[in-house]
Amino acid sequence: MRILHTSDWHLGKTLEGRSRFKEQEDFIEELCGIVEEERVELVLIAGDVFDTVNPSAAAEQLYYDAFDRLSAGGKRAVVVIAGNHDSPERLRACAPLANRYGIFIAGFPRDDHLLSTGMKLHGSSRNTSVSLLDGGEGWLKIGVPGAEHPAVVLTLPYPSEARLQEALAPSLEDEALLRQCYSDRVASLFRLSLGRYQQQYRKVEKGVVILGVSHLFVRGGWESDSERPIHLGGALAVAPEALPPGAQYIALGHLHRPQTVANAPTTVFYSGSPLAYSFSEAGQAKVVALIELQPGEKAEVRQLHLSSGRPLVRWRAVGGIEEVKRWIAAGRDADAWIDLEIHVDDALPVRECGVLRELHEGIVNIRPVLPEMGEEVGIEERSRLPLDRLFCEFYSRQTGGGRPDDELVKLFLELVGEEP
Repeated sequence: MRILHTSDWHLGKTLEGRSRFKEQEDFIEELCGIVEEERVELVLIAGDVFDTVNPSAAAEQLYYDAFDRLSAGGKRAVVVIAGNHDSPERLRACAPLANRYGIFIAGFPRDDHLLSTGMKLHGSSRNTSVSLLDGGEGWLKIGVPGAEHPAVVLTLPYPSEARLQEALAPSLEDEALLRQCYSDRVASLFRLSLGRYQQQYRKVEKGVVILGVSHLFVRGGWESDSERPIHLGGALAVAPEALPPGAQYIALGHLHRPQTVANAPTTVFYSGSPLAYSFSEAGQAKVVALIELQPGEKAEVRQLHLSSGRPLVRWRAVGGIEEVKRWIAAGRDADAWIDLEIHVDDALPVRECGVLRELHEGIVNIRPVLPEMGEEVGIEERSRLPLDRLFCEFYSRQTGGGRPDDELVKLFLELVGEEP
């Protein structure tokens, strides 16, 4: 079976107020071309389809158009789960219609795919369109036209603490499991889903490919600034060993950098976001994963690089405004979004910032560095700076290089309860 894994579309997301909608449209166009060219039979979307729980009408329209094209009228299976940015109810609102075209949507842990679809089961996978062969809480078995084997997919949408407790409590005779750490409970939920599937067939079923799809932070993963934190001090981090060894491939979402999960009991991969959504992702390659899978065999994973989306780059202009103007005149990074650090001898007038943005509409941030400010400092170093220095830096950034007078600094320190 040929499977494509993608995640973290974040439809509707902007960059410091700049629209990324055209880039997101271009990504969907590129994605649909890839699934056709690579003869993909099953698409897994591992959460964060939208950037907010209340997306715009345009973002929703793009979502519907994408699923319509990916499913190819029911000839290609699509499985999507909710991430921490998505509204589970909104995501699966179209499920009654989507299921008819082989699109299966899971909003909450332990969603019952038979109850939620209301579809009649098919006894064979030899159909001209995607067929639901079986399913239950947290799992579904689907037949895909052209594929030699059915696919069993374990679905675990974003498991917040509240959703985990709700999903596990009815299945337990005592509360012991609910007091275990987050990672153990996630592992238990995966085991429950896999166990329900295996119990249905009384034994390990042969001749099927077994997949998992979830939206998690797995311990050891590399993060980016554009990810909304879902863990605090490791409390909501999942150990790699908690992932189900019974699955041949586990498709993950949440981390925006494509990466393989080390020390996992099976092949586990983050496909990452299709676009760079913060300057911490500058220079990162963006991919989707193509998986070829046979029953009982190790997954073969190939990363397909994406070309849609404007690159995010950082400029550090130690030569000041004139150096920036020369770069722009030479066409440097003409189609990129720019984070500009510019070294100046005096305050950078607001009108000069406007001129630079007129010359290159992709300039997003302008951060002037004055001689007395020295080099940019990191987060830890900045946390040790005195409040008046922090305020002066903030004021300079907000005003394009201006410096507050002594009275304003004194007033600020009084407001925050510090002695001037």
